[in-house]
Amino acid sequence: MAQDYRHSNTSVSLLNYHFVWIVRRRRKLLEGTVDDRLKALIYQAVKEIDCEVIALETHYDHVHLFVNTHPRLAPYQVMHKVKGFTAHALRAEYPWLKTKLPSLWTRSYFVSTAGNVSGDTIKRYVEEQKSR
Repeated sequence: MAQDYRHSNTSVSLLNYHFVWIVRRRRKLLEGTVDDRLKALIYQAVKEIDCEVIALETHYDHVHLFVNTHPRLAPYQVMHKVKGFTAHALRAEYPWLKTKLPSLWTRSYFVSTAGNVSGDTIKRYVEEQKSR
């Protein structure tokens, strides 16, 4: 996974974050067309904030996202964009989600940098979520 460094006028960076977040009440909603649409929306949201998805996988009630960002974005800003954008779009496209849950995602999430393990290890872990 040889990644290029991000260059700007004043910095050079390589920031990779591993995010995990869950569906409200751990409901098993992420399958079929909802799952496919969620993944497309995540790619769209990440692209809008000038980031890059390295790996993405869902498993019934939670999402793993491994993303490359630039230093002007804090992890909470990435999550705010992704969770807000996807929840709004999914609830508009699938009205039954509004009646089933008061909100789509919990407010919490897990985030880790690729500091203690290599990016390849995290990418493999995220991609293997469906086979567990």
